[in-house]
Amino acid sequence: MTSGFGLVVRFTLRDEEAAEGFDVLVAKTLEGIQAHEPGTLAYVVHTVEGEPTTRLFYELYADRAAFEQHEQQEHTRHFLAEREKYVARVDVTFVQRQGSAGAWK
Repeated sequence: MTSGFGLVVRFTLRDEEAAEGFDVLVAKTLEGIQAHEPGTLAYVVHTVEGEPTTRLFYELYADRAAFEQHEQQEHTRHFLAEREKYVARVDVTFVQRQGSAGAWK
């Protein structure tokens, strides 16, 4: 099993209008990740039931270097700069994979 390096990010958005703009920004960012980041194993965006202004990201990278490459990409830098228009709060938890089943065993 590869070590895997990941994070879980919880975004609290300003309001439902901000959520719509944020979702458009995320969709564009996902295109860049898919096209240019082979070391990104998973970048999954979730809505949260009953919380229309919350988005939860699960990101898994082959290793810390792949994460650092992700952070340097133009689409990621654009996302990080633009998200401030929409976000009221960001909570980040870095995780190290201990075990897994399914696609990332």
